[in-house]
Amino acid sequence: MMLYIAFWGSVALVLYAYLGYPCMLMALSLVSRRPVRRGHATPAVSFIITAHNEEARIAEKIENTLAQDYPTGALEILVASDCSTDRTDAVVRSYAPRVQLIRAPERRGKEAAQQLAVQAASGEVLVFSDVATALARDGVSTIVANFSDPTVGCVSSIDRFVDADGRLSGEGAYVRYEMFLRTLETRVHTLVGLSGSFFAARRQVCRNWAADRQSDFNTLLNTVDQGLRGVLDPLSAGYYRPITDHRRELQRKVRTVVRGIGVLAANARMLNPLRYGLFAWQLASHKVCRWLVPFAMMTALASNVLLATQSVWYAAALGVQVGFYAAVAGGWSGSRRLRIPYFFFLANLAILMAWFRYARGERMVAWNPSERTTALPQISVP
Repeated sequence: MMLYIAFWGSVALVLYAYLGYPCMLMALSLVSRRPVRRGHATPAVSFIITAHNEEARIAEKIENTLAQDYPTGALEILVASDCSTDRTDAVVRSYAPRVQLIRAPERRGKEAAQQLAVQAASGEVLVFSDVATALARDGVSTIVANFSDPTVGCVSSIDRFVDADGRLSGEGAYVRYEMFLRTLETRVHTLVGLSGSFFAARRQVCRNWAADRQSDFNTLLNTVDQGLRGVLDPLSAGYYRPITDHRRELQRKVRTVVRGIGVLAANARMLNPLRYGLFAWQLASHKVCRWLVPFAMMTALASNVLLATQSVWYAAALGVQVGFYAAVAGGWSGSRRLRIPYFFFLANLAILMAWFRYARGERMVAWNPSERTTALPQISVP
């Protein structure tokens, strides 16, 4: 009996995390919608770029930011240098006074550098962006328009993953799934996470900035804790290139999940539905269930092996699982047609590795920017 429970319980968890939760959101969106009331106000904005040893790309990122169509007098640009040891700081200083350098005296990690910039910022709205992310000319004005809605505390962009040929890869499909899920969350209530490469927040939700916690996830939780909501803006996009080494991509995913687990552990009270209502269910579904999927996958495979002789149905189920892992191997070897199962497996392998690292006490505060191509992606929109 325990084998049956283990198998079907594991399958149910995987299906709920990736299919059941979005289906329930779709059903809720039919009876409850919270549209964002966008406006054309131009509040003072502080645009914060975080960098560590980015001399090859920082000038292009600054030029991309200076080209924004937002009113010059209302746009403050700050570069938070996490104690860079190359020419990053010198390049930034060459853009003074239009661009302000905020240098960390010691290397303490991305969020610690951002904290210094947040303290120095004067804007009503803070926009955060990575060096490797390119924006359209209306990127700032588009994302800021969401703050005309008084219920909005933070805004996430959508991710546009551009490969070397200018096309979306298998991970692009995975990213599209994530963006679809965030669209549903926005319609029903609030996001559960933000795109760390490009997001914006009201100054008030950044007051309790944590120098040792993942800034995008923690900002969203701070927003909800203050009675506001986070939304996805489908008109705001961050464009970025692929990471050049898949092993480094795996390491990036592991680091992201380790830090996410740390943020959730520090805010476990927000899983209480009596206090946080619908958001508690969203947080449990999007984060907790998703982070338990690799354990469910292993349990499903192990129990299925033991059940395969019980009936033709279990034998067929095992065949499906073996076929999936064969597809993963094909994607690993470079087959473009099998990239989606490969990236699905890669994401869950990263989660599994993250759990083990977190259990060992690793928190991964220090960071190295992901090694993507040195040039920002070309954007075809104005």
